[in-house]
Amino acid sequence: MAPDWLLIATFGGAEPSLIGVGATPKSFVALDRYFTARRGQRNRSLDDVRSAVLDLMADPDHRPIDRESDDGLHRIVAVPLLNSETRLHGIHLWRGPITVEPPRRDPVGAWHFNLSAGTASGSEDLFDLYGVAPEDRRSEAALSGAFNRLVTNHDEGQALAKIVQSAPGTEHQAVWKVRRDDGAERAAHFSCRMLDERPEPTGNRVVILRGVTHDIGPADDVPSAPPPVILEHRVLDAVLAPGQYHAYVDLKRLTLIKWRNQPMPGIAWGNAVGEPEPAIHPDDLPIAREMARDLVRRNVEGVIRVRGLDGEWKPLHLSVALVAFDESTHGGLVTATQAPAARV
Repeated sequence: MAPDWLLIATFGGAEPSLIGVGATPKSFVALDRYFTARRGQRNRSLDDVRSAVLDLMADPDHRPIDRESDDGLHRIVAVPLLNSETRLHGIHLWRGPITVEPPRRDPVGAWHFNLSAGTASGSEDLFDLYGVAPEDRRSEAALSGAFNRLVTNHDEGQALAKIVQSAPGTEHQAVWKVRRDDGAERAAHFSCRMLDERPEPTGNRVVILRGVTHDIGPADDVPSAPPPVILEHRVLDAVLAPGQYHAYVDLKRLTLIKWRNQPMPGIAWGNAVGEPEPAIHPDDLPIAREMARDLVRRNVEGVIRVRGLDGEWKPLHLSVALVAFDESTHGGLVTATQAPAARV
C-alpha cells in the first residue's frame, strides 16, 4: 500500500507542523517529533520531508516539487496550498518508493479572515471543497458568510470566543460538518492561527486568522463530526416563533458573527456575489451602541435599520440577550423579526 499524504501547516510564521496524515487529523505536531515517534530516532524520511518543505517555502513562486531522494530509492512530491492572495498556507507532501504512485489527495482549501474588518476570503481549492459554482465565487465576503455551509460541533462557543477576543497567537482546530452546495455532507478538519499583521504605511493593528480546511470523508463515516442537532440548539429552536431568526453578534464591533440556524431572508448579511454590502443605518448606530452597553445589566430590545438585499433600509425588531461563549467572553444572542416600515 502506498504511504499516506502528509498535510503540513506553514501559516502563521510558526515552525511547519503536521495537521493531517491521510484522512487522520493531527494537532500541530512538529515534524521531528512525528518521525522520531514512529522510528525512535532521526531518519532519512525526516531529512527528505524537511528539505522539500523548506525548499518550497523558500521559493517565491511556491512551485510544486517532484523529485527523487538522494538515495534514489524514494520519490518526494510537495504540492503548495495557496490562499486567495497566493500566500503559502500549507503543503501536501508525499514520500514513497520510487516504483509506487502516490494515492489520491484529499481536498484541502486555504482561507483567511480579516477579523479587524470582518471579512473572509477563500482559495479556489476551498470553493472546490465546498462545491461552489464558479459564478457564486467571490474573493472576499462578510465573515458571517464563512459559517453558512458549516455545522459546528460542541466547541462552537470556544471558536466564537476566540473570534471575539481576536488575540494574536491563538490557535484552533476542530472537526465540523460541511454542507456542500450540491447537498453532500462532508466532515472537515479546520486548523487556524491568529496573527497581528500591520500593513504599511499605517501600521494599524490588523488581526488575521489564517488556516486550512481538510476534507476527511463523508460526515456519516466520521465519528467526531457534529451530531445532527446539539441539545442546546434544540432548546433555542423551540422558542422561535414563525418569522423569528437567531443570530450571534460581536458586541464590540456591532457585527454579525453567524446565524444560529437559517438566515433571515431579504437582509444583506453575507456580502455574496451580486449582494450589497452589509450595514447598519448610520443614524441607528448610536441606538445599537446603547443597546450593547445596556446588555451588561439586562436584556434589551429596539428597532434597528439594516441594509436589505434590494439596497433599501429594512427596519428589524431586535431582542438581545447576553450569551457566554466561554468563561470570560460574551456576545449577543439576537432574536430578529421584521418591524413596520414607518421609521424608514
